[in-house]
Amino acid sequence: MTVLAYGTTAASQPLGPMTITRRPPGPRDVQIEIAYCGVCHSDLHQARAEWAGTLYPCVPGHEIIGQISAVGADVSRFAVGETVGVGCMVGSCRNCRSCDDGLEQYCDHGFIGTYNGRSSEPPGHTLGGYAQRITVDDHFVLKIRHAADKLPAVAPLLCAGITTYAPLRRYQAGPGKKIGIVGIGGLGHMGIKLAHAMGAQTVAFTTSAAKRADAKALGADEVVVSRNADEMQAQAGSFDLILNTVAASHDLDPFIALLKRDGTMVMVGVPDQPHPPLNVAGLIFRRRNIAGSLIGGIAETQEMLDFCAEKGITAEIEMIRIQDIETAFERMKAGDVKYRFVIDNSSLAA
Repeated sequence: MTVLAYGTTAASQPLGPMTITRRPPGPRDVQIEIAYCGVCHSDLHQARAEWAGTLYPCVPGHEIIGQISAVGADVSRFAVGETVGVGCMVGSCRNCRSCDDGLEQYCDHGFIGTYNGRSSEPPGHTLGGYAQRITVDDHFVLKIRHAADKLPAVAPLLCAGITTYAPLRRYQAGPGKKIGIVGIGGLGHMGIKLAHAMGAQTVAFTTSAAKRADAKALGADEVVVSRNADEMQAQAGSFDLILNTVAASHDLDPFIALLKRDGTMVMVGVPDQPHPPLNVAGLIFRRRNIAGSLIGGIAETQEMLDFCAEKGITAEIEMIRIQDIETAFERMKAGDVKYRFVIDNSSLAA
């Protein structure tokens, strides 16, 4: 079946309207009418071929909220009319150790991305959520329990939310823990909200003193300007965990110095250029750790969505029409959004 979508046929071309094909639901499939789709930096990087391996036509979008319009004969967890979500993955091998552990994002054979992933269907790769409809294996579909009026702001939870939730949970953020969040953007603002909701002492790090009030409003107990040496020194050796969301290359040593003995800094932002070399003495002499984290498994993503529904947590968003996606990309590159764009997919039919 054909549906309207927005995508591009080359890195040099802007996104524009196109018609794409979606498969009819198989026995284990869920067909979803997409209501909202978040806009992630990954969408821009992939569409512009700033990341290697972009396949064209490229239809981005992996923060999908919609309503089920059909289910396969073997689907029992979902019913027509339910509100559901789809995040960054629509498939994995389901047989390897990581998949068995509920960590499909680390699948030994590589997870299948919601867009630009391998597929046996035309055009030979997956096409994402900048479209009217999508068909997804029910294992990779998520229940949404937020109220209807919150749904646009739920969409970014499917990437930004789980990207920050997973390491906070893994390293047991909660009462009695001091957690730092580096960067107050699409990822960082969710990290602040989640760490605060978990009961941790939450400290936001920013390069701009002008963002102090914003960070406090998001739930930060303290705000540190990372360019201020005195403010940084006052925090030395005091953090259990630092979640570094910054995707630009920067010096990591000043943040390593803020960790307690056995503290960990988790990197979730991938820079286009490597970070400056790390002074390993800062790790060795305090048994500190540096780690990475990639989104979350399906079970953990459902846990995150349920936690956010219970706590009333959503992303801070700006709604846009799909026709304004190129402007949104440029504003996103400039950091001119608080803090995520979300597409009203009904505009595809305009």
